[in-house]
Amino acid sequence: MRYVRMPIEVESPEEFGYGRIRYNLSESSVADQSLGSLGLTVPDLTLLYGEHRGSAALRRLIAASSGGTDPDDVLVTAGAAGALFIIATALLGADDHLVVIRPNYATNLETPRAIGCAVTHVDLRFEDGFRIDPAAIAAAIAPNTRIMSITCPHNPTGTMLSESELREIVALAKAHGCILLVDETYRDLSLDGALPLAASLGGHVVSVASLSKAYGVPGIRIGWIISRDAALQERFLAAKEQISICGSVIDEWIAEQVLARRDELLAPMLTEMRRRRARIAAWIAGEDLLDWVAPEGGVVCFPRMRTAPPGGTEAFYTRLLEEHGCYVGPGHWFERPDTHFRLGYGWPSADELEGGLKAISRALRG
Repeated sequence: MRYVRMPIEVESPEEFGYGRIRYNLSESSVADQSLGSLGLTVPDLTLLYGEHRGSAALRRLIAASSGGTDPDDVLVTAGAAGALFIIATALLGADDHLVVIRPNYATNLETPRAIGCAVTHVDLRFEDGFRIDPAAIAAAIAPNTRIMSITCPHNPTGTMLSESELREIVALAKAHGCILLVDETYRDLSLDGALPLAASLGGHVVSVASLSKAYGVPGIRIGWIISRDAALQERFLAAKEQISICGSVIDEWIAEQVLARRDELLAPMLTEMRRRRARIAAWIAGEDLLDWVAPEGGVVCFPRMRTAPPGGTEAFYTRLLEEHGCYVGPGHWFERPDTHFRLGYGWPSADELEGGLKAISRALRG
């Protein structure tokens, strides 16, 4: 494994220092919760080795909230990042080939590179509405393609497949004997209606998700892999056992309490995120220096500058932070030009979001 630190992690706000940022519009999740805000007090848990697959109660809740799968189809992992790492290292080797869409969450791109397998990127175009084109994926498949990897809802653009497009890609993977990996981390934040759980559509389809983005609890590091293929799950379990044996009983207990209140927590969150999306749409409509593709899920979008800002993009990002106190995710976090940036509208307070939008407009003008 040839590990290289990813720009999105090196330049993350937690590494940079939250105290240096006034308007943090770089985050890709809703606002962080606390034990108090969730009304939780951790009981006197026995700090034993937990069930290797994840607690039975948690797997039941994940399966019930996902639809179309059973608890035995679920493997609890250390966040979605841990799930993606397990899948890549369990299934890919130097002789294999991966087809993956780009831009993408960095782990979906960098871990396969560290493994040394062949990778073909299917680049999503702003001009096409960042649409994932099944025909473009089909054209990238090689005889040794092992995995086709997509995200839906998409990070960083917030776009989604239609159900017919998802089913077309599922059928494409089956026809070519490939595993289809669908990163569904934002599925619970599908603002205009969720698609069927991808893993419910076939044994060759693997779904990944977590509690980090939609529930504001990234600090408990709970994610999961869902697959109806028992042999695949056994291989993923073997990888997890060699990495960490099991998860944290404290983290899993908190996750159980959160998912047990899933509908109660999600309903007001979705209402608020739809309101915020409308606010971003109104701002973009009045900002003649930016274009965007309106997101359908998640809490991020990926605007594009219509022209280079005064002094160039590097000067823009420096000015935005140092003069206006605002931080966004530059395009190079996602291997795209820095004329794009990821704007997260779910994490800041409403007032901070307004301040950040004004800061961006000012910084674009020099």
